[in-house]
Amino acid sequence: MTDHAADDIRTLCTARVLQATPAAVFAAITDPTLLARWWGPNGFRSTFHTFDFRPGGDWLFTLHGPDGTDYPQVCRFADIVANERVVIEHLNMHWFELALTLAPQDGGTRIGWRQTFADAQACARMAPICVPGNEQNLDRLAAVLAETAPRSCALRAQP
Repeated sequence: MTDHAADDIRTLCTARVLQATPAAVFAAITDPTLLARWWGPNGFRSTFHTFDFRPGGDWLFTLHGPDGTDYPQVCRFADIVANERVVIEHLNMHWFELALTLAPQDGGTRIGWRQTFADAQACARMAPICVPGNEQNLDRLAAVLAETAPRSCALRAQP
């Protein structure tokens, strides 16, 4: 399930229920090896240079586009609450704050994705890129979670 809403003309929002616990979703955000597998739109890959996962910590990385173009990213972790919230400030190119919220729902986790830009014009300019890109991020996250989910086995007693 995905729902879109913008409660502010500077904000792009989406949400989805993922089939994983809040702890598993949080781990896919906090583990740079897992994060690199899903961060970015389809066809992109990430190289992390600095990943200091703590409030005030820097996250420097490069998004490599499918056409070979490199997009250097300068971010800072603004707020972190384990299994509940990660807020990232994107500092270069176009400024925005990205708030990822996690909450148990329907046996999984509802992830909220709220991207707030400096002004309405920046939001309108970036929406054609960010709206589909954010959905692709969530698709990729769901795929990583499905691959890394613990497999349960039913053991039967043999007669």
